[in-house]
Amino acid sequence: INDYEIGMRHNLPSIDIFNEDGTLSEKAELFIGKDRFAVRDEIIQELEKAGNLAKIEDYTNKVGFSERTHVPIEPKLSAQWFLKMEDLSKPALENVMNDNIQFYPPKFKNIYNHWMSNVKDWCISRQLWWGHQIPVWYINSLSPALSKGEGVGNYGFVVAENEDEARKLAVAKHPSLGGEGGGFFLIQDEDALDTWFSSWLWPISVFDGIREPENDEIKYYYPTTDLVTAPDIIFFWVARMIIAGYEYRNEFPYKNVYFTGMVRDAQRRKMSKSLGNSPDPLDLIAKYGADGVRVGMLLCSPAGGDLLFDESLPQQGAGFATKIWNAFRLVKNWEIDSNIEQPEHSKLAIEWFRNKLGEVVETLDEQFTQFRISEALMTVYTTVRDEFSGWLLEIVKPAYQQPIDAKTYFEVVELFDQMLRLMHPFTPFITEEIWQMLTERKPGESIMICQVPKSVKYNAGLLGAFENVKEAISGIRKIRTDKNIAQKETLELKVQQGDKGFEEQFNSVVVKMGNLLSLEMVTEEVKGAASFLVKSTNFYIPLGGFINVEEELKKLEEELKYTQGFLNSVMKKLSNERFVNSAPEAVVALEKAKQADAEAKIKVLEERIAGLK
Repeated sequence: INDYEIGMRHNLPSIDIFNEDGTLSEKAELFIGKDRFAVRDEIIQELEKAGNLAKIEDYTNKVGFSERTHVPIEPKLSAQWFLKMEDLSKPALENVMNDNIQFYPPKFKNIYNHWMSNVKDWCISRQLWWGHQIPVWYINSLSPALSKGEGVGNYGFVVAENEDEARKLAVAKHPSLGGEGGGFFLIQDEDALDTWFSSWLWPISVFDGIREPENDEIKYYYPTTDLVTAPDIIFFWVARMIIAGYEYRNEFPYKNVYFTGMVRDAQRRKMSKSLGNSPDPLDLIAKYGADGVRVGMLLCSPAGGDLLFDESLPQQGAGFATKIWNAFRLVKNWEIDSNIEQPEHSKLAIEWFRNKLGEVVETLDEQFTQFRISEALMTVYTTVRDEFSGWLLEIVKPAYQQPIDAKTYFEVVELFDQMLRLMHPFTPFITEEIWQMLTERKPGESIMICQVPKSVKYNAGLLGAFENVKEAISGIRKIRTDKNIAQKETLELKVQQGDKGFEEQFNSVVVKMGNLLSLEMVTEEVKGAASFLVKSTNFYIPLGGFINVEEELKKLEEELKYTQGFLNSVMKKLSNERFVNSAPEAVVALEKAKQADAEAKIKVLEERIAGLK
């Protein structure tokens, strides 16, 4: 192909030197009638004799081999049918470039534009015995037994949908042949249409829209909304379906095209049987589950980006499925007591997660609308792992071997149901199974046909306040870890409000999750206590004999030194007039916010250090 393109650029004539049996024809002028392989050796000898052979060296090249005969395939000129593409392709190019048809990610518009702006006529004939036969009939006044190339079509040809139509066209073209029953024969071309020539009609032909262009199904379903495919067939299939859509329906076949990435091995090679670098998907499914493979692959598959396969991916997906199953087992194993009042911490946790779910659904709606599928899965993944399992269930779960109140239980089941619906597109099998067992279902019910949670208004202020609560609980846990204090040991917590304040309504959640003996709001610094900071609020934990004052002072002084260094780097930027005057306002404002936060933190650290001395 490269040699052919070089010849075309230099306006060289195309000369076919091969006979059908692989010997050289008279057009070769030399070595006539000799086999191609023998001639290649003889050419070397002739070059040596003439003193024109400069060098012989081995090199690796890609040579096409026949699947049947196992010999190299040679380029050979032959008569083929072509479809003129210049005019056909114009609507398909215009409607992608003006975004009537959207590509996700948009970068593939550039590839599409390059191909369609330099479109070549399409060779649509193939020398195969299967496929749609070329609808061309040769008009022959000789014998019907003659095959293609043996005088067939001495009266030309006609293109028709069927033989009856071809006969009518032949008579109209050559009245001298007589009537439709006159003395001539029709011989259909033996070639088949290119596979892609059949495939480009797919959006139309599945609804029989070619033979019956006004049937109810084609009018209802065409055009469709989305096509999901790989970028390596963007021209072979995607572009041609768009061309066919405008040619036969005067409308695009789909509104959006989402391009997946290619799965490659660690060496970035495309997975293939011939290379032996592709694991058997059935083996992976048997080992990690279909949901595990699905999640693991999609987590690392941003739109249009290649995925470097590693078996740790489905392993991660299987871990997620296990997390879902363990959450279900935890909830279903709770003993319900209808006589117990709902604890305040459970009530607050339920309220928080309902609002969190509203935020998550809003995020997912945006991600799905923009075809950010991998990001949508990550949103669901982190919500299930961190927010639902890591926080909600941990807050509401009763003490060991104690029952749970009925109100909390059924509210958790309701929220679990909503989470399963969000997970279902990514983990269809485990979510269906758990959903069926989560509560009593009617025959025929399926999560697959359930309504997905809709976006609702949520309290962003409450969510922000709860993030501070989570940070405070994490601070308590860190002190336990740093000081080697077991979770079963109860602690006292004293909270000194800062400028931004701390939501006291969540105190019961902090007490439950921190295993606190008490939580007290104070106005003064607590001397000799381990402490941490959330925003501008100080938290103190009196540790008595647990704390090593010298070690605590050392940590605080190191943190103070780091924060002072950070503040110096920020001040260096802000003291640079060129930066302040030329940088965007948002960037300068961010640096000033960093300055304020660092100064506030330094003040708190200095106070904590002074309190321990």
